[in-house]
Amino acid sequence: DRVLVRIKDLTVEKADKEVWVRGRVHTSRAKGKQCFLVLRQQQFNIQALVAVGQHASKQMVKFAANITKESIVDIEGVVRKAYQKVGGCTQQDVELHVQRIYVISSAEPRLPLQLDDAVRPEVEGEEDGRATVNQDTRLDNRIIDLRTSTSQAIFCLQSGICQLFRETLIRKGFVEIQTPKIISAASEGGANVFTVSYFKTSAYLAQSPQLYKQMCICADFEKVFCVGPVFRAEDSNTHRHLTEFVGLDIEMAFNYHYHEVVDEIADTLVQIFKGLQERFQTEIQTVSKQFPCEPFKFLEPTLRLEYRKGVAMLREAGVEMGDEEDLSTPNEKLLGRLVKEKYDTDFYILDKYPLAVRPFYTMPDPANPKTSNSYDMFMRGEEILSGAQRIHDPQLLTERAKHHGIDLEKIKAYIDSFRFGAPPHAGGGIGLERVTMLYLGLHNVRQTSMFPRDPKRLTP
Repeated sequence: DRVLVRIKDLTVEKADKEVWVRGRVHTSRAKGKQCFLVLRQQQFNIQALVAVGQHASKQMVKFAANITKESIVDIEGVVRKAYQKVGGCTQQDVELHVQRIYVISSAEPRLPLQLDDAVRPEVEGEEDGRATVNQDTRLDNRIIDLRTSTSQAIFCLQSGICQLFRETLIRKGFVEIQTPKIISAASEGGANVFTVSYFKTSAYLAQSPQLYKQMCICADFEKVFCVGPVFRAEDSNTHRHLTEFVGLDIEMAFNYHYHEVVDEIADTLVQIFKGLQERFQTEIQTVSKQFPCEPFKFLEPTLRLEYRKGVAMLREAGVEMGDEEDLSTPNEKLLGRLVKEKYDTDFYILDKYPLAVRPFYTMPDPANPKTSNSYDMFMRGEEILSGAQRIHDPQLLTERAKHHGIDLEKIKAYIDSFRFGAPPHAGGGIGLERVTMLYLGLHNVRQTSMFPRDPKRLTP
């Protein structure tokens, strides 16, 4: 009559119930006629006790003590209320008294890394001389590293971001679309694309689904979004760049002003932040044990600053930069700190970028030829979304493409899609891994990419 249960559900309410649990052996420790096991499932664990008595012999205790770490076992036993809090376990008020134990899959005795070392805060390891695991070792042995409570929490929360993104946009009347990833021309009009052999010709991996999102707007879908891989052939070995990442993309027709779209995107992100706070506190707390960070702050409605105001704030802080100069990464971070000090928010919008630093398809500001109807959104001083009102007039689009030196023949299909009536529209692309990294206050996007791809890593 035993029922298979999850470790996270083993609480005092289950005391004295007979249960069946499957998990991994995290640690085992023999002590006289007893063996203490810590059994783990994802970021949850419980202490299991094998003791000589009615249900366990000396041989069974010895057998349990010799089970290798990371082996998968089935345990049948009784949930008992613990006499004192069980330190080091998530389930601190109960323990599992083992009656039967079966090894389902035995792990090799020598592990490439120890999970306890992999979840230890670096500062703590430095202070007491205990080992910590560096990033390359983690990524080389990603299957093991993904078993840590921190990694489990990170990717559960990341799954939640995708879920909340979809939920929010569907509720707002958006349609989810799927766009091609093998394309005939560089989608951003630049050189940073991966070329692939395509039968007797060449093709490219899509840098963005933007052109196809826009085509859908021209086809009267009005509001669309997509979730899918994005490829960038940039030799950027930084803490926030990947050659393949997951894009959360939005495109939307508007009636009067592109700020209708800006507000819709900002509200979508706010709903994600609120949903994470409500649904994923366990995961947030689990990550913060290893990587302490201040809780993420945001305002409703979202703070929106014009680019010139951001430049003025930087100049007041001693930065020298021109009106039409793009923000460098250090200046982005500094502006984020200045905004946090002044407005107490980690999330804000920078609007009206200089036209000179934006792509060819960006709509110029009708009130000022040097600025554009474009915007970026920032979390903790780092960009997570770049967006703009798109040019929907084919003649103006052709002129801007020529100005940027783009081969018109290569984007002919794109320009032609606006020749049969296109509504004013705007959109943007969000990097999923960056959002996860910055929401949790982590320091490297590779921590939030399950199997990261960068200029130096193509495996596992």
